[in-house]
Amino acid sequence: MIRKALFATAAALVLSPAVATAQDAAPAPVLTSAEALDAWTYAQPADARVTHVALDLVTDFAQQRIYGTATLNIDARAAVDQIVLDDAGLQIRSITDAAGQPLTYELGGGRDAEGVELGRPLIVNIGSARRIVIDYVSAPNASALQWLAPEATAGGEKPFLFSQGQPISNRSWIPTQDSPGIRQSWEARITAPADLVPVMSGVRQPDAQTDWGNGWTSHRFVMERSVPPYLIALAVGDLAHRELGPRSGVWAEPSMVDAAAQEFGDVEQMIDAAEALYGPYRWGRYDMLVLPPSFPYGGMENPVMTFLTPTLLTGDRSNTDVVAHELAHSWSGNLVTNASWRDSWLNEGFTTYFESRLMEALYGPERAAMYLDLDYDAMLENIAAAGGMDAASTRLHGEPGETSGQLDYFKGATFLRTVEQAVGRERFDEWLRSYFDRFAFQPQTSEGLLKDLRANLLSEAEMNRIGVRDWIYGAGLPANAVRPTSKTLAMVDAQLDAYNAGGAAAQVETAGWATQQWLRFLRGVDRRQSATRLAELDQALHLSDSTNAYVQSAWFELAIANRYAPMVPQLTRYLDTVGRMLLIRPLYKGLMEQGAWGAQIARDAFAKARPGYHPITASMVEALIEDTAGG
Repeated sequence: MIRKALFATAAALVLSPAVATAQDAAPAPVLTSAEALDAWTYAQPADARVTHVALDLVTDFAQQRIYGTATLNIDARAAVDQIVLDDAGLQIRSITDAAGQPLTYELGGGRDAEGVELGRPLIVNIGSARRIVIDYVSAPNASALQWLAPEATAGGEKPFLFSQGQPISNRSWIPTQDSPGIRQSWEARITAPADLVPVMSGVRQPDAQTDWGNGWTSHRFVMERSVPPYLIALAVGDLAHRELGPRSGVWAEPSMVDAAAQEFGDVEQMIDAAEALYGPYRWGRYDMLVLPPSFPYGGMENPVMTFLTPTLLTGDRSNTDVVAHELAHSWSGNLVTNASWRDSWLNEGFTTYFESRLMEALYGPERAAMYLDLDYDAMLENIAAAGGMDAASTRLHGEPGETSGQLDYFKGATFLRTVEQAVGRERFDEWLRSYFDRFAFQPQTSEGLLKDLRANLLSEAEMNRIGVRDWIYGAGLPANAVRPTSKTLAMVDAQLDAYNAGGAAAQVETAGWATQQWLRFLRGVDRRQSATRLAELDQALHLSDSTNAYVQSAWFELAIANRYAPMVPQLTRYLDTVGRMLLIRPLYKGLMEQGAWGAQIARDAFAKARPGYHPITASMVEALIEDTAGG
């Protein structure tokens, strides 16, 4: 009965009238070299590829499903009569050509790659058709989608839905070729409960809202530029909007939208600074969406609608580096995209470099140096955790998902800073700006980058002197890596040395500290501490009661390492209210490393918190608990 009602609603709201498929822009080239082949897709884009996706979908909160149609435009060789799509748990109801004639299809056998579940290939016999319509329903456990009950939101009265597609989760709610090298333009009509507001990573169409008069409303969105499919994103909730500038704004639940507008008030200046550095912002608007706490990342660079964690709202703008990072992705990642996930450093390393230049342009060299100094320390920790300088997972280019920790970010950015120092900033900036122009809206590989460096920036002698190939393909950290230092953090280090030498916690001067200073101090405190010493530290610096999620996470790491029982109630509350993986992963990992004492706390906390975690987060924690227990 529920199923009949569900599909009746779909027929009434989604299928009549159908979304008009927009004229597809010229498709981005497909790279077919062995290096560009994507091991995480079943698609065969050299034979047949998706160039445009038109979605017409209903969001059903009661059943936690999305259902409706996806109309795909296809570019295929003349002799090709099949297209292979990626699928992860979709219920396919029918597939037809544009005239409504049924097409046959089959689901192939699934596989995984080094523990990464890839779903199954959806093979459609298209014949001569070059536009097909897929009628489908997503599964309630679709890995890209999180359906939040009202009590898991800031307002506590209305449900919330958001998607997280990177790297390969969008195949769980969109039947397409889910690979970063297969760029696609797209459009969507989203039908949702009338008291909720949909937003997407496409341009909201003016005067394209339809109130059906029965508690449902439809909204239309268009992305005319071709993008990698992981950047198609959706959120639906009780949302309010604040303008921040002529082309920027923020969306959030009503109770936090003003705080978000205050926190991100510099974003228009950021856009101006980014354009001055590396060329025009090509996406029109730059809006941000502050999500509920279960969002698994700091930010996600969805075009025209960056998704952000509420843990950034600390009241002092000290974490706007995350906003700078996601904005920088509008050039490195969204504009020029890694062709496959074995080269994700081409997205993240370039973006982390760009981010630091933005922070310097807006806030000065010392503020930028503070972030860079912390990142360098984190890079060394990542290398050590990977097994040292010879570990294969310290390479930038490797198997997809192989690179350890955040080395894609930190080692990639360090490489670019090393090149910048070797050739001079003026020459480097001229090249990088032209690089974004040359490869705009195209996929890229490490070999493609090397060719461009040779052709447009570096002589062969400079390539050898810098050791460019070794930076990209070699393990560890080359000896010529540029080490940034911060005077601000050096002053923190002086207080840290005094404390570690036995100084009193009450003597640590923290007035005016930004998040980065807190992190430097807390991460530098000697790992072995007595319960008395930890109690004094907590009382003097108000760590358990901090409203800064970064500070709390660093404090809990230290407390866990010493099995400091008084912090357990605050820790379990934290794990139940914060879903950002960067902040909670080290806590679960630390607990599991503390034997039976910590493992029980971790399992109890996860059992309580799991319903509020995004599927990606839940899978990460589950694997961490199982792997650590098994090891």
